[in-house]
Amino acid sequence: MAIKLTASLPTIVLFVVSAVLSIFLYTQPADSFSWLTPGVMQLIRAGAMLIALYLLFERLFKMELHTKILVAMLLGALAGFVFQNNIVEMKPVGTAFIRLIQMIVVPLVFASLLAGTASLGDIGKMKRIGTKTLVYYLASTAFAITVGLVLANIFQPGSGMSPDVQAKLMENYQKVAHQKLSAAQQTETSPVNTFLNIIPKNPFEALSGASMLQIIFFSIVTGIALTLIPGEKAQPVIDFFDGIFEAMIKIVVQVIKIAPYGVFALIADAVGNFGLEILASLLKYTLVTTAGLLLVTFLYPFVVKLFSGMSPGAFLRGIRDAQLVAFSTSSSGATLPVTMECCEDKLGVSNEICSFVLPLGATVNMDGTALYQGVAAVFIAQVYGVPLDLTAQLTIVLTATLASIGTAAAPGVGILMLVIVLKQVGIPLEGIALILAVDRILDMFRTTVNVTSDATASVIVAATEGQLKKME
Repeated sequence: MAIKLTASLPTIVLFVVSAVLSIFLYTQPADSFSWLTPGVMQLIRAGAMLIALYLLFERLFKMELHTKILVAMLLGALAGFVFQNNIVEMKPVGTAFIRLIQMIVVPLVFASLLAGTASLGDIGKMKRIGTKTLVYYLASTAFAITVGLVLANIFQPGSGMSPDVQAKLMENYQKVAHQKLSAAQQTETSPVNTFLNIIPKNPFEALSGASMLQIIFFSIVTGIALTLIPGEKAQPVIDFFDGIFEAMIKIVVQVIKIAPYGVFALIADAVGNFGLEILASLLKYTLVTTAGLLLVTFLYPFVVKLFSGMSPGAFLRGIRDAQLVAFSTSSSGATLPVTMECCEDKLGVSNEICSFVLPLGATVNMDGTALYQGVAAVFIAQVYGVPLDLTAQLTIVLTATLASIGTAAAPGVGILMLVIVLKQVGIPLEGIALILAVDRILDMFRTTVNVTSDATASVIVAATEGQLKKME
């Protein structure tokens, strides 16, 4: 993580002035200057902060992108802690960054999966790669939730919570919990309808609505069809979507340059809104969940070593940009373009494998979310004194594993999955209010695990197919 000073004296002076000005203004209320409207005040101090960040990242020091993102995360956390709610006004910068990434997710997934499926050449090859991918995703999800259950049973995060803390959590988050429960329950359908809904009635409606499972289904079916028609007719279509894919990747390369600023704003907003008092009361639950997520994260490189021979260090270096973006955005879908770039350019996974495995994984593979379901379910059960025998815990493993695929296209998938799990084993649904206070920070960690698992799958499948290029 090399950082080299490259600035001239005028640049250093400008940085100091903008940094001091932004710090001073953020310690003042937005209406503290009567001759400035609050809106103008917010623009001035946000502008001064962005100028200081630009000079730091682009003029003062020479840094690699991952170093910039890491520094931005640390500075964002510090700004959120010091300035608290005042810094929340920086959130639009982070929102703009996420939207720029999300803007290309649908065309990227559709183009890459269609061209990737068509380029496999025959149905047998696609069936083989698809089977390996799905087996890995199901096995890794089941393993992750088992790790969560084991840790929750050993450390008992829900035991010993005082009635006063429980009542305060319920009071503070009952309304939000009710809203999330209502939204989750409205999306519930039978298992049969869930899988029928994967088939789009109108592909264009699925594309415009970003219904990812439907987009995946349609793009794979279209890719298969292209392998069955004469090559002279199929190739122009494949070349067209290859061009779309390359254009989307080029946009990613440009957008990712502003990642440090978006990451700073997102982390500052999260910490600025975070109640340290509530965090302290949920510290045991947070630590157990985070420990499980970190444990699984550091197991993936050794799984990669076992199946592909790639060193753990090389794997972690190759995906660190994707991990940092995943942590800051809390969105596997938004991170997908960066994950694809890392796997292809830094890990040596072929475009053919990346185009098939990663879009599928970003939609249905949720190891981190599944682990969180296990810890959360046991935590809520322990708080309410609901006993969970071996049968109930095996039911949690099975339900969360299947729900990770069956609910992937629904909004608020984490809460929806948890609702399904809690209902299945008879745990009070209102207990969701107990964990909402720390859900944002845990979402960062579990998204990082999800993305790391996707990258692991792509390397393993590529290695077993002889499509893993050795990188220097």
